[in-house]
Amino acid sequence: MNVVVCVKQIPDPATPGSLDSDNTLKREGKLILDESDSFGVEMALQLVDKAGGGEVTLISMAPNSETSGLRTALAMGAAKAVLVSDDALKGAGALDTAKVLAAAI
Repeated sequence: MNVVVCVKQIPDPATPGSLDSDNTLKREGKLILDESDSFGVEMALQLVDKAGGGEVTLISMAPNSETSGLRTALAMGAAKAVLVSDDALKGAGALDTAKVLAAAI
């Protein structure tokens, strides 16, 4: 069984975040893998194990500089990671992000 898990880096909840003048998230300070996404990665790994084989692939849409979340999830045991990144995607809303990730998957 092959499983794809969407993952996202978020600002560390212990550090207050802020927005740029265009209301997009300022990408400064510590970013971490979203805790709920780490649960998804763990569940995918368990499903693959129970199925007797396959692999877990991660996918994320973020700037090229934001790879630590993918690296964290790879360290959990995922086989591959895909980073979808383009300057034209900056500030994309939830619907546009979903469409881009669906097309990539």
